[in-house]
Amino acid sequence: MESGGKRRRTDAVLSNGNDKIDPSLLEALEKSQSSVEALDLRTVKKLVLSFERRLKENIEARLKYPDQPEKFADTEVDLHEELEKLKVLAGGPELYPDVVNLNVIPSILGLLSHDNTDIAIDVVHLLQDLTDEDVLEDNDEPARVLVDALIENNVLELLVQNLQRLSDADSDPDEMAAVYNTLATIENLIEVKPSVAELVCERTKLLRWLLGKIKVREFDSNKQYASEILAILLQNSTANQKRLGQMNGVDVLLQAVAMYKSKDPKTSDEEEMLENLFDSLCCVLMPLENKERFVKAEGVELMIIIMKQKKSAYASAIRALDFAMTKYPPACERFVDVLGLKTAFAAFMGKIPVNKKNKKERYQEELEERLVSLIASLFGGILRGSRRERLLSKFVENECEKIDRLMELYMRYSDRVRAETDRLNELELDDLEMDEEEKYNRKLESGLYTLQLIAVILGHLWCSEQPQMRTRIELLLKQQKLTKKYIKDILQEYHDNIGDLDGPEEKERAQARIQKFISAFG
Repeated sequence: MESGGKRRRTDAVLSNGNDKIDPSLLEALEKSQSSVEALDLRTVKKLVLSFERRLKENIEARLKYPDQPEKFADTEVDLHEELEKLKVLAGGPELYPDVVNLNVIPSILGLLSHDNTDIAIDVVHLLQDLTDEDVLEDNDEPARVLVDALIENNVLELLVQNLQRLSDADSDPDEMAAVYNTLATIENLIEVKPSVAELVCERTKLLRWLLGKIKVREFDSNKQYASEILAILLQNSTANQKRLGQMNGVDVLLQAVAMYKSKDPKTSDEEEMLENLFDSLCCVLMPLENKERFVKAEGVELMIIIMKQKKSAYASAIRALDFAMTKYPPACERFVDVLGLKTAFAAFMGKIPVNKKNKKERYQEELEERLVSLIASLFGGILRGSRRERLLSKFVENECEKIDRLMELYMRYSDRVRAETDRLNELELDDLEMDEEEKYNRKLESGLYTLQLIAVILGHLWCSEQPQMRTRIELLLKQQKLTKKYIKDILQEYHDNIGDLDGPEEKERAQARIQKFISAFG
């Protein structure tokens, strides 16, 4: 999945979903930040001891006067101040193992369940400060020690339980900021320990909370962040992708993107959220059972509607269709049945909506690559019958203009791959060691994969044995002073590098299909 790096979050939470700074949030943030002072083990012990004392006083006062808040209010103010003081620990991450050894982590985390939400919010801010990526930079081992201790003491469960009791309304900026910082802490924990992405979904109801958040129609910075956390949780985890599918997640994601079928996001933050939602949708479409859910929920129809509306989600809809149709014939069949071919081939011929964003060359290239992949999936998923005839007829209409376009792309990607191959050969001459696998991967990145898919599509066209298509392909090759051997060579390299990720039998079947094309080209 195309995913950007981590971004600084302060500005986003302060902007509250539009582009104006929210003064109350700014004040809450300023209150939460304390100056960093020089730290040593002695200072750490002093801070911890003072905190433990105040905590004990608060517990005792609450037990003694459970129904008289005025009697324990002062101890809560003292406890709040101690939690603020503990933030200076972020100034010495190398001392985190000492903090863990002092056994203060269980006491801090226990306060996430404190009856006074303000105290729980103080803990959330403290955890966010301690795990901030800027703080942990170049402190890998201390960071791991802290994160392991937090997880052993149920930080994930406690954070998410607290999240469920926080109000996320604009009317309470403190709680809104705490929601944001909870998500930031979870992201920080994943950054240090990637396995947290699956742990947090196994042990808590975070996925369900995130789905609830992206369902809300109104946009704010927390909805944006929820969409990003969801994408992070799904991007490398089949287990999380399947979990989300089982909790009606495909349907919820489709409803969330459907809000933008005929309108564009108003701000760059909202635009980023929409991209995150589509990233999540594409990830969740990896397991077969979720492709089925996508088709049942009329996801194919929705993506075609989004394409027809030509709003900013246009390219993302094509990407989602590509994921849904890869190795899943029912999605390909539905696509043809609901007249998707006309919309897809208009895009393939370059009739794409023009705006500021997609004038960029790379945007158009990515779109071309997705469309080539989508058309290759259609040929792979629809092998016979009237649907196959409709697909093939697209390449004959208007004097075979689609074949002309296909060969234009073939030449462009072929030139690019040749240039990369020459560059790699020159590097080898300069004594830079590179094994065959690395060379092949570099070529794939430079466009070889798209070139291979174009060759596969040409193979399908050639094997249809329609004289008009064959004549056109031969004519275009001749014009470029090429022979069919060039296509055969590309197909042979593709054949030889088909992996067995889907099992040895599927590998054999895939290689047999490609071998058929190679033989047909003579």
